Amino acid sequence: MPGLCLRTAVLALFASLTGPVLAPVASAADTAALATHLDEKRARALLARAVKHVEAKGAAGLADFSRQGPFVDREIYVFALSADGTLLASGGSSAGLIGRKVTDQVDAVGKPFFREMLEGAAAKGEGRVEYRWLNPIDNKVEPKETLYRKVGDTIVAVGFYSPRATPAQAQALLTRAIEALKADPQAALTDFQTLGGRFMVDDLYVFVIDLANGRFLAHGGNPELVGREGKEVRDAKGKTITLDMIDIARRKGAGELDYVWRNPSTGKSESKHSYFRAVDGRLVGVGYYTR
Repeated sequence: MPGLCLRTAVLALFASLTGPVLAPVASAADTAALATHLDEKRARALLARAVKHVEAKGAAGLADFSRQGPFVDREIYVFALSADGTLLASGGSSAGLIGRKVTDQVDAVGKPFFREMLEGAAAKGEGRVEYRWLNPIDNKVEPKETLYRKVGDTIVAVGFYSPRATPAQAQALLTRAIEALKADPQAALTDFQTLGGRFMVDDLYVFVIDLANGRFLAHGGNPELVGREGKEVRDAKGKTITLDMIDIARRKGAGELDYVWRNPSTGKSESKHSYFRAVDGRLVGVGYYTR
């Protein structure tokens, strides 16, 4: 993935420039946040240039957004809508919709994001919308955030992809999982393993372990682990991750752990950072894959 390779190189350069002073406080969460920040910064810069282009050339300049050139930055590109919802230009996978009204167009999960964008532009003149869309770099549907701004009767927009969940999203899912487990334990354990359900979001999922016997009660990423003892489970480097989590949860009631685990979204073993808490004799956890 050219975009991800460049991002990795930028992060490496950042680390080399800051040196050992920052190394002791750097974390997986810091790295993920920095990468997301870099993508949004690229999107904001491209949107600013696109807005100036429309202000200077008007409707005649919109065609430039649909060409491979200064308004396409790898997986990040410009698209434009008229106030009535007609797609006027696009440098990405939505180019096939140019000339069509897209107010009723929905994303991969049924969200009418174009309509939301139009309503936001009419009310406030600018904003952002989240949805799922095809990433041209890896040809996969991924979460996307689009920033937009109204210029006259035209809405100019640029989006950036965020296929990997953030630390904040992992913590939010953990909070929701704990609330569900307290409300109805049996229903929650079933929900945690329901494909397409509210507890499986991209590469995020919930896992639950019985603190008394160390057996898995639920695992959204690998249901085959349910019923197995934690001492049997190790990561790709041989780390006894389940036993480590149980030990921390019993002693402290909550904790965090870094390890290597298969990412269900990519099918590859990747570095992962998990948050977990002890709740009514169970360990409840959610982790995110670091970059």
